[in-house]
Amino acid sequence: QVQLVESGGGLVQAGGSLRLSCAHSGGDTYWLEIMGWFRQAPGKEREFVAGINFSGDKIYYGDSVKGRFTISRDNAKNKMYLQMNTLEPEDTAVYYCASGAATYVIWGRGTQVTVSS
Repeated sequence: QVQLVESGGGLVQAGGSLRLSCAHSGGDTYWLEIMGWFRQAPGKEREFVAGINFSGDKIYYGDSVKGRFTISRDNAKNKMYLQMNTLEPEDTAVYYCASGAATYVIWGRGTQVTVSS
């Protein structure tokens, strides 16, 4: 069974950068065809941040992060990344890694990102 573990969250000032990592282990690569990042702030709905397919040639971003965040994956290292630049207080949330074959069905436990103004 695929397991996903996020890391790299923390406290950063507005305008700063962070890089999140998602390490995956176990299971079949079938469940890693698509991987993505989601986030959820207190009192808000879960929000799609970015997604990438297995080969990395299809990438999607949520409107609120376009031009600031970059998703990538290294299948040889069993990792996916989210480079977050020009962070804003509105980016404060728990960030979750997710994967699946066609829809996101496997989830990590999340990592907290807090952006101070």
